Amino acid sequence: MKQKLAVILAILLLFTSVNVSAASYTVKPGDVLWKIAKAHGMDYQTLAKHNNLKNPNLIYTGQVLEIPEPQTNDNITQPTPVAPESTGMEETITILGTADMHGRIYAYEYAIDEVDKDAGFAKITTLVKEERAKNPNLLLMDVGDTVQDNSAELFNDLPVHPMVEVMNDLKVDVWALGNHEFNFEKSFLERNIAAFKGAVLSANIYKEGTNERFVDGHKVFNINGVRVAVIGMIPPHVPVWEASSPEHFAGLTFHNITEETAKAIKELEGKYDVLVGAYHIGPEGEHGFDGIEKIAEKFPQFDVIFGGHAHSRYQKEVNGVQLIEPGAYGWALAKAEIKVKRTDKGVEVVSVATENIKTEKVEEDKDLLAKFEYVHQQSIADANTVIGEITADFLPQVDYITGAEKVTTMPTSQVQDTALIDLINEVQLYYTKADISAAAAFKNDMNLKKGEFKKKNVADIYKYTNTLMGINISGENLKKYMEWSASYYNTHKDGDVTISFNENIRGYNYDMFAGVTYDIDISKEAGSRITNLKLNGQPIKDDQIYKLAVNNYRFGTLMNLKLATKDDVYYDSYEIYQDNGRIRTLIAEYIKTVGQGKIGPKVDNNWQIIGAPGLKHPRAEEILQLIRDGKITIPRSEDGRTPNVKSINVHELIKEGIISKLEKYLQAA
Repeated sequence: MKQKLAVILAILLLFTSVNVSAASYTVKPGDVLWKIAKAHGMDYQTLAKHNNLKNPNLIYTGQVLEIPEPQTNDNITQPTPVAPESTGMEETITILGTADMHGRIYAYEYAIDEVDKDAGFAKITTLVKEERAKNPNLLLMDVGDTVQDNSAELFNDLPVHPMVEVMNDLKVDVWALGNHEFNFEKSFLERNIAAFKGAVLSANIYKEGTNERFVDGHKVFNINGVRVAVIGMIPPHVPVWEASSPEHFAGLTFHNITEETAKAIKELEGKYDVLVGAYHIGPEGEHGFDGIEKIAEKFPQFDVIFGGHAHSRYQKEVNGVQLIEPGAYGWALAKAEIKVKRTDKGVEVVSVATENIKTEKVEEDKDLLAKFEYVHQQSIADANTVIGEITADFLPQVDYITGAEKVTTMPTSQVQDTALIDLINEVQLYYTKADISAAAAFKNDMNLKKGEFKKKNVADIYKYTNTLMGINISGENLKKYMEWSASYYNTHKDGDVTISFNENIRGYNYDMFAGVTYDIDISKEAGSRITNLKLNGQPIKDDQIYKLAVNNYRFGTLMNLKLATKDDVYYDSYEIYQDNGRIRTLIAEYIKTVGQGKIGPKVDNNWQIIGAPGLKHPRAEEILQLIRDGKITIPRSEDGRTPNVKSINVHELIKEGIISKLEKYLQAA
């Protein structure tokens, strides 16, 4: 009997031997074909076909398999044959994605020198390891805005940026470029693109004057025999946002998202089983380009689109396409589980389920923390560099209603003139020698407290790495710009006892102006609110040219609004100082030189909100107290990013019975 089995085994071994010169593998107890194939960089169908296995599910201990040259993740142009025995089989492919990590490895915010409990690649790494253990059929992507922010620029001179090194260690398969990747010298980006070990994608960036893309537009990955195509996309507005530093995107053009999506899908026709978007684009478009919701409406070929850029915590189905965005900084790991079925015609997508796996309660990966401790320590040391002294608190009341240091109702910095914005504008006016300056509150709870003035305090009041521009602008266009900014406020209605903000406008797009005096009449509709606008006591004239100081991003906005052109620029801090021309650096330098190391709060009260009589309603203070007591909650935007999006109205409270109910409760108490 044993002799007969040996003969059968010998025949089987002879039958499966197809190439004596190829590498071989001897099957061990517990082996399955797909694991052997994956270990050798291929799918199990390829390995089965190479060895003439009629049933891929039936291999024997001691069987010798010939291993062909391993497959790569290059584009697959022909459908992968489905073995008859595999027809009807279902399996799940997992796609994971991060977006807008913005320089975060540790769960830490270096700008303010504090732990950020739901951030960083260290937490993401823990989750990715868990997901890989659950399902080896996995693809990992990062959807852009990766190497900028959170002191990441300290490491720009390294051969490989730490954020790229982290992605390599994590074996990220796709890096879809974001707009903030272009905040620095083009050579920096090119060096790190070359260092990234996965596929760098962006279908709508082209080399100027050619039909050649800057990086690959798409790539097809072979995931256990299933062809997963990924298309990358970036906001085409990069040249506007980086208008002050054209060398950052020299020789490149950025094309329309929708048109390039159609082009990429056509190029991929017949080459994929699953179609995935890695779009550094938010749910809704801006500046005339489509968001991922519109893309899904127009291109139902997608199975799932991973979004970015908007920092949205978001899941939605549009036109049968699953959409997901995992917030920012590492708040969550986006996950799509795609169930596929093998049919006699190929691979069919059965279902797609998405989930944002939150990181707040996840432990950081200790190996990653150890490897990148130098980044953490150097960033903390830099943040705590003492550059001067703050002589008094700049903003005694950060929250306008509660007085607390964290904003839960209305931010004082956006409803009245403050020493914080005046300081930023003072610095901008000094360097540009402008007549007028504009600045925004990038953090609604920003403040400067009495004591040592450290570098981290600068970042606390000026979050971004913007540079400073001085431009010439007509009085007419200045007024249009100021009206654009004032549209941040909702129109005041009879009975409103609070001021509120337009939920469709981010706080960083509300600029406050210095050098001029003006009122904002919120009883009027947006576009007609700026009144009593004067410079040195004289009305602004439409046909007169004024000098205006803005950051480089706002300059891009003004160009987009057709209120300024490149020819209007007379000052560019980056051109003069390079990286030292960032506004944060200029603020620190101003305090050290002009302020001689000391700084204190000064407010010129050059603007005010008018047209809001409800603020003095007889019951206003009563209602404000109910807000302080937590009996009335001021609404935030659905995504949580904009506070105070609806005014509290006394008539509505009475109609809803809220005031009377609470009055009875308070009397009873």
